[in-house]
Amino acid sequence: MSLLSGLRGGSDVGFDSYGAFVREHIPDPGPFLSDTAVLTGTDHAAFHRHTMDLFEERGVYDMTFGYNLARLNLDHRHPDAGFRYGRDPDDSSVLRAEFTPTTEFCPQSDTLTVGAFRAWNGLSDRHEYDLVRVRVSPAHHQSTEINDKLTRLETRYRETGELRTDGQDESAGSAPF
Repeated sequence: MSLLSGLRGGSDVGFDSYGAFVREHIPDPGPFLSDTAVLTGTDHAAFHRHTMDLFEERGVYDMTFGYNLARLNLDHRHPDAGFRYGRDPDDSSVLRAEFTPTTEFCPQSDTLTVGAFRAWNGLSDRHEYDLVRVRVSPAHHQSTEINDKLTRLETRYRETGELRTDGQDESAGSAPF
């Protein structure tokens, strides 16, 4: 069995299947999703399967655990960490995604959320949304700074279609995520 099929099938002990929505193994929706139609059940699972594929293609990996970041939602060891999704109440073509890291001081939260934003929006032809907005949970100790950066990235993307981050030159714009 290939690594990817094992990850997709969730056959490893301690991980849910990508086709399952196990409420006890994902974080509660946070304030970024408070006014949205939060995805649950098959809607959540379907978007999360797409997320796994996009993160695999763009290399969005959690280096602490050594796996595709989408797998965090399936990991029984971290039932309060991962992504939750909600449809924007004002624009059905916009999805909001809130990332809750495993700890409030996760040093990768900035990189992971920027990578997620770039994967979802750089491959937007692979899902039904024109824009996926991303934020980190306010429980993270640097959530204000990270979310401000994500807001600037989102604004630039909406205005120009570019996925560059602050201070990134044109040559870095072709990085994997």
